[in-house]
Amino acid sequence: MSKAPKKPGRLTKKHWIGYAAGDLGGCMTFALMGSMVTRYYTNILHIDTLVLAGLLLVWNIWDAVNDPMMGVLMDKIYSKTHNKNGKFRPWLLRSAPLLCITFIVLWTVPTFFEGTALLVVLFFCKILYEGCYTMFNIPMGSLLSAMANNDEERASLSSARGFGGMVGNMLPMLIFPILLQTMGENSAAFGAGAAVCAVIGFVFCLLHYFWTEERNVTYAPVTEENKVKVTDIFQIFSKNRAFVALCLHGVCICTMQYVSSTLGTYMYSDVLGSIGLMSMTTVISMPLMIVVLLVSPKIAKKLGLENMIRYCVLIGSLLYVGLFAAHVVMAVNPWVHIVWSSLAAGIGMVSIQMQWGLVAEVTDYNEMLTGKRNEGTIYGTFNLSRRVGQTVGNSAAVLALGWIGYDSVLAASGGIQSAGTIFGIKALCVLLPAIFCIGSWAAFKFVWNITPEVRAQITANKDAIAANQAEK
Repeated sequence: MSKAPKKPGRLTKKHWIGYAAGDLGGCMTFALMGSMVTRYYTNILHIDTLVLAGLLLVWNIWDAVNDPMMGVLMDKIYSKTHNKNGKFRPWLLRSAPLLCITFIVLWTVPTFFEGTALLVVLFFCKILYEGCYTMFNIPMGSLLSAMANNDEERASLSSARGFGGMVGNMLPMLIFPILLQTMGENSAAFGAGAAVCAVIGFVFCLLHYFWTEERNVTYAPVTEENKVKVTDIFQIFSKNRAFVALCLHGVCICTMQYVSSTLGTYMYSDVLGSIGLMSMTTVISMPLMIVVLLVSPKIAKKLGLENMIRYCVLIGSLLYVGLFAAHVVMAVNPWVHIVWSSLAAGIGMVSIQMQWGLVAEVTDYNEMLTGKRNEGTIYGTFNLSRRVGQTVGNSAAVLALGWIGYDSVLAASGGIQSAGTIFGIKALCVLLPAIFCIGSWAAFKFVWNITPEVRAQITANKDAIAANQAEK
């Protein structure tokens, strides 16, 4: 017999702040893995770009695999143990201190080695950090389904995560460039920046644990029909077309995001002339993102969430194309670039802030199609697609630096890159994001299949499940 669900109270402001703190804490370290870590590899550790591209490929393949594995592991363990502390929150408490420690180690310990030893140490430091990040991120993201009981609460928590992620991504980009400008571009500055961000992140990860609650956890006896299996991943992809569209979007939008963040320091340092100006993008972007998060639910109510995302990535792409054209025909003022690129990125990446509502909708759709509600598996598999985008963005960006002839030794000595290299940096940082925004638009335009009629079927299925549970 199924365990009767407890009757949860209202979703409180404490829950909202606590859930926001989760993405804030995680992003305090993860944001630097896109924006600053490549410069750490090339300019501090002096790793050859071809070797680094190979390392990134191996690292990100492993990261892509362990995300769905972690989701399946959570689903399987809870189905057997029914931990009284919840399905997701115990993992948060285990992973938070490990995440802090391994991040600091990654940015400090390899600097004490050289040659092959450096590569070996760096390889395993990165593996450890990414494993701990996955251990925190998958339960944090999956926790939404255990906290929210209706669409209004899901939208509220998605907005909370958006605010938390926005602050968590912006704070490191305020702290790190200022430290580099003040202390110089050296190992001490990179290590200090990593330690400051990791400790701040740890505090917010703990707040996430203590200020959240699994309010609607239920479980049923394990049977052959509802048994969680690793092969459920393949069933999701084969039956859930909307999930395929969401994953295609995840690949495209994360590729766009990581190409931009990986190469952003090169744009500001080598093209615009001051890496310190990069902090100003944060100052300009924050008010824009606050407005976006406040008005997006109202726009989505009128247009539909997937339609709003589709329009935003299309507008973002057009803005990027216009900015690239401006860079081709003239010397763009740094402040013009900052404002224009911030607007393009902010509008184009609305999908990143609002996609969690679509993940919940795809989960409901999958339950209707398959009879299983695998929150951890679905979130972990969606993260796999985002990791693929990260892999493409990071690895391709690093390889492209070599293709366009970027000279890290020249940069370290204050020299100016060649005209061809400068043009290449502009194309990589401005034109390439436009292309991947178009890919995201196409996924929702041509693959997504949850129509108003399908939504009505999903609602009817949820009502039937709730009625059946009430009878038992």
